[in-house]
Amino acid sequence: MAIHTGKPTAAAQGPGQEEPPDTGAVGAGDRHKLTALQGLAALSLDAMASVAYGPESIVLVLAAAGAYGLGFTLPVTLAIAALLAVLVASYRQVIAAFPDGGGSYAVAKKHLGRPTSLVAAASLILDYVLNVAVSVTAGVAALTSAFPGLHGERVWICLAVLVLVTAVNLRGVVDSAKAFLVPTALFVGSVLAMIVVGLFRDGPASTASAAGHASALGEGATTVGALLLLKAFAAGCSALTGVEAVANAVPSFRAPAARRAQRTEVALGALLGIMLIGLSVLIGRFHLQPVEGVTVLAQLADASFGHNAAFYVVQFATMVLLALAANTSFGGLPVLMSLLARDNHLPHFFALKADRQVHRHGVVWLALVSAVLLVFSGGDTNTLVPLFAIGVFVGFTICQVGMVRHWNAERPKGWQTKAALNGLGALLTGVSAVVVTGTKFTEGAWMIVLALPLIVLGFGCVHRAYAEIGERLELGRVPQPPHRARSLVVVPVSGLSKLTCQALTAARSLGDEVLAVTVTHPAPEDRRTTEALRRDWELWNPGVELVEVASDTRSLGRPVSEYVRKLAQAHPGAQVTVLIPETEPAHLWQRMLQNQRGSVVAHAVRRDTDAVICRLRFRITDGAR
Repeated sequence: MAIHTGKPTAAAQGPGQEEPPDTGAVGAGDRHKLTALQGLAALSLDAMASVAYGPESIVLVLAAAGAYGLGFTLPVTLAIAALLAVLVASYRQVIAAFPDGGGSYAVAKKHLGRPTSLVAAASLILDYVLNVAVSVTAGVAALTSAFPGLHGERVWICLAVLVLVTAVNLRGVVDSAKAFLVPTALFVGSVLAMIVVGLFRDGPASTASAAGHASALGEGATTVGALLLLKAFAAGCSALTGVEAVANAVPSFRAPAARRAQRTEVALGALLGIMLIGLSVLIGRFHLQPVEGVTVLAQLADASFGHNAAFYVVQFATMVLLALAANTSFGGLPVLMSLLARDNHLPHFFALKADRQVHRHGVVWLALVSAVLLVFSGGDTNTLVPLFAIGVFVGFTICQVGMVRHWNAERPKGWQTKAALNGLGALLTGVSAVVVTGTKFTEGAWMIVLALPLIVLGFGCVHRAYAEIGERLELGRVPQPPHRARSLVVVPVSGLSKLTCQALTAARSLGDEVLAVTVTHPAPEDRRTTEALRRDWELWNPGVELVEVASDTRSLGRPVSEYVRKLAQAHPGAQVTVLIPETEPAHLWQRMLQNQRGSVVAHAVRRDTDAVICRLRFRITDGAR
């Protein structure tokens, strides 16, 4: 019987510690971890899929200023791409400085203090959970748009997609990367091909997808104000969600983990930047105007390829990737939750890993909360979008400010330039966070503003609970030398059997004194059973006293626990142990045939006394006689 009371230990490798060189050898544990290419498939789906709605968000905001406003699509996108470059450069440094993962949480914990780090962690948790719900509903929305007859079943389809993604991730992060590598490659390849083909066209090849749909373009505007540009910039920054996922999940990579994670981060930034700028160029080249019911990406595919098979390939790839973009959260959030658990801000079981190096509890928790959101929203993307991306901007800003403090404290060569870049990033993402929150507050963003402090308060409650437990257990102190105490072992019995013999044998090896306890009832049939047990016990004469505990009711657990409590009071300083004999059936279905007496007694003793509980299992095999 093992007793574990300490908290999980943190990784031995500290921040900034050099990693072993990449020799190409794959260890036993590394086969369940990511390569750089697999990391791109497992952790970049959120960011990659954002190109399906990032440029569209910009266009929809600028469309309020008419065709003149749409002319600012490329400048706004270039500003977002510049911010993307700053973020990628920053997170490369975060990966190197914090190879244990955690992203903005780890940065804030070291440089900005515990309260700020908990705000960063809460914002990341909200972003990851909402990303799952938004991604799944967006992918299913693309499916129901192609097949309207499925619209009424969209909630069940959303839940089915969620179950699929969860099941793949429970098999391990490498299996999820392998499963999603082909859809990622198909989407990126089709978008890049669409950009290249579109750049060689003088005009759109087809406008069939937008034909017959009402235009969403404003009329009569000839100027674009700073507020509109800020709103367009903030809306387009939704394309930056997921950039931080690689830094949060560095321990999921093969050694040298930090180096592979940095390569993945750069590849993600490069691909995302190219696609965002390329799509914005095509928007201007084809003079695209937003229409109701047709996405901007669909119109661009139509204009570049024509309304043919290639057009449907882009739509299919977009639909699949949007639905699977939830995988980014399954790769990043469980690692973040494990770090919070190590710091006593979440239950310790979130830090446990399964055989395939997956934080199974974090994956299951994320799936359950996301399922609640899907049911709550009715599978409607528009209900969730106003809540999305606010958390990630808060995390971005905290991370950038923390890195400024990092450079100021470390002061390596060229630290002023790096600090200036991080300061600029903090300013831009901070402004974006304020603008997005303000413009979407009445649309549901108030729930995020309320949820953030509530989650932080929850972290504090868990931390205080662990602190109290640690104080009672005197963790961190040298305990007194162990000493031998008198041991009393209580064995609940209801009849004579081989199980009774084994239980008493085990009890006599554990304690100085053994007492067999049976609960008696006043009913006539129960009195006859008690008399038979008393007579058989005297004939057997095992050398152990049989104590009869009377009970007016047919309860079993409470009489035993009351006897144990009185026994402990009568023998202060003695260690009382309750050894509960139970059978272990050969087949799972046979457990339904058991009376669960052991569980009832164990629950009552645990609830009412401080006695040690030991449950003796007697295994019944098919060959037993």
